[in-house]
This record gives sequence, structure tokens and C-alpha cells, in this order.
Amino acid sequence: MRIDLSGRTALVTGSTQGIGAAIAEGLALAGAHVGINGRSESSVAMAVEQIEVGDLIPAPGDVTTEEGCAAVLRALPQVDILVNNLGIFGATPALEITDDEWRRYFEVNVLAAVRLTRAYLPGMIERDWGRIQYIASDSAVAIPIEMIHYGMTKTALLAVSRGFAKEAAGSGVTVNSVIAGPTHTGGVEKFVYDLMGKDLPWEEAQRAFMIQHRSQSLLQRLIEPEEIANMVVYLSSPFASATTGAAVRVDGGYVDSILP
Repeated sequence: MRIDLSGRTALVTGSTQGIGAAIAEGLALAGAHVGINGRSESSVAMAVEQIEVGDLIPAPGDVTTEEGCAAVLRALPQVDILVNNLGIFGATPALEITDDEWRRYFEVNVLAAVRLTRAYLPGMIERDWGRIQYIASDSAVAIPIEMIHYGMTKTALLAVSRGFAKEAAGSGVTVNSVIAGPTHTGGVEKFVYDLMGKDLPWEEAQRAFMIQHRSQSLLQRLIEPEEIANMVVYLSSPFASATTGAAVRVDGGYVDSILP
């Protein structure tokens, strides 16, 4: 299967590193013009230099704010593919999560994606073609005790995705969420070391983390960002034209159910 996204323009939020950077690279390799987004011009410029493939468009701006979102819209007034990847996570005991933290997680992980969907979806419907995706998580379904606030936001993204898919019904626009499993990124490495201790070699720390905290994984290893990107690129393509309103899993078999 050869996916050709030539002539399409994509925006991937939070694409200066990790899963977002892998998604941006995958879309660029498929021929799309790809907007690289991060909070600062310097981080975006560095990411563009590191990705080094395809036609990359700098689109700096903190999309968790109205002003930052407006800056991104100026850089990319119209897109065919929107990948809402931006997200934060961290471990906090359930009863110690403050009101401000609940709000911050919702505003970053959910509201920013809703704001961009509102901005770009009408144009997609008018042109009768578009792809919107939300990068969710196994934590949307299997809420982790150490980060309930994060799991809550990923559950919300499943609802947001399904709802906007209904808004786009009957058009050539598809809206889906991608349930990513435990993935090997720099942020996750830090998270693993924070939980397992910094003295362990990485392979031992990863194995211990999977056994103690993610034992449901059938893959029994962390997923590589490129493996998430492969699903996103497919869902962005014409081959996925009949997949909408779905929560598609790239979770390494972590969620112990047939359906999310």
C-alpha cells in the first residue's frame, strides 16, 4: 500500500518532539505539506532542522491560548489534515490533584484540540475532504491510578472525536481518535525513571516499568513513536475513507477488551 498525500496540507500540534515529530515526519514522507507546531519559534526551527524531510511549514504558537491559536491560523489558514497531538502528562496522587491542575490538563489536552477543530472543520466540510485526528491513550479506557487527571482528558477526547464525526456526517471529512499505548518518548523515559529509579539501565527500567505498571501490554515493550505515526498516516489517507467516529487502537494490546 503506497500512501500519497501530495497536495494535502497537514498540521500536527506539539510536533517538535516525540510522537508529534514522528507523525509530522511520516506525513511529510507521504508527500504532505506539514505544519510543525510548538510554543516557540526556536523549538519549531530546531524541529524543522531535525526532521529534514518533505515540505515543512513553521507554525509556532501556544495553541492552549486563543492568541497562540490565532498565530497558528495565520501561518496555516487552511489545512486538509489536523492531528491534535499536543498533550501533557505526569504522576500525581489522586487526592493531591488541585483544581488548577484539573483545569490545566483539560485546557491543554482537550480544549486546545476543540479550538482548532472549530477553526478548521468548517473549511474541510465546505471542500468535502478532510481528516481530523485526536491522539488519545490507553489511559482513556484503563485509567491509571497515578494520573487520573490525564486519563480523564483522554477519555474526553474519545467523546470529542465521536461528536465532531457526527458534525461532519455526510461529508468527505473523517474524524477519529487514535488510542496510543505506552510509547517510548523522552518524556516517558523520564516518567519511567521517576517511578523506577534513575540507577537502572534503560532496558531494565523499561522492563520493570512494563511488568509493574503496564502488565496488561501484550507487546511487553514500549511502542516506538513511528508505530503510532504509521496509523495516523493511514487514517490521513484516502484508504481510510470509511473509517470515522472510531477509536483506533495502537496500544500493543494493552486495553483488555475487543472494543474501546
